[in-house]
Amino acid sequence: MPVDAWIREEIEIPEGVEVTVENNVVKVKGPKGELERELKYPEVKIFMEDGKVVIYKDFPRKNDIAIVRTFKAHINNMIKGVTEGFTYRLKVVYSHFPITVKVQGDKVVIENFLGEKAPRLAQILPGVKVKVKGQEIVVEGIDKEKVGQTAANIEQATRITKWDRRVFQDGIYIVEKAGRPIKF
Repeated sequence: MPVDAWIREEIEIPEGVEVTVENNVVKVKGPKGELERELKYPEVKIFMEDGKVVIYKDFPRKNDIAIVRTFKAHINNMIKGVTEGFTYRLKVVYSHFPITVKVQGDKVVIENFLGEKAPRLAQILPGVKVKVKGQEIVVEGIDKEKVGQTAANIEQATRITKWDRRVFQDGIYIVEKAGRPIKF
């Protein structure tokens, strides 16, 4: 089976989006904001050519191909973030004690979880907005990783240990990621 001497991935840049590449730092600017990320790996080149972002590697091995395609996915996520943004939805579930959720500064405060006196806290990463609407929490932002990590922080803050999860199902759970419902 012949092996290619190089791998080359190209990314089309949509209208209204500006991409610059300097020293492995990719900057993407769009209607919703601006993102910057360093994508660095030995001998993988990222550059602009004919209005496209090109990711290139000579004599790739299996993991080099994976890295090139990972970089492509990261840049596509940056472009999607500055044009559409990312939204995660979480649901507050309780059957024993009513849970109170509110946003204070860069933290989500979860009170009365399983009747606990001390509130539980979840960190909100910079550039992410969290809104509480009754029993629904909406996490929005342009950086997919920060939005996902903030949603995970909120979900992990109400993680139950030592009790049977089938009985004590109280907590906050991610029910929708970027417009796709989560199947349980």
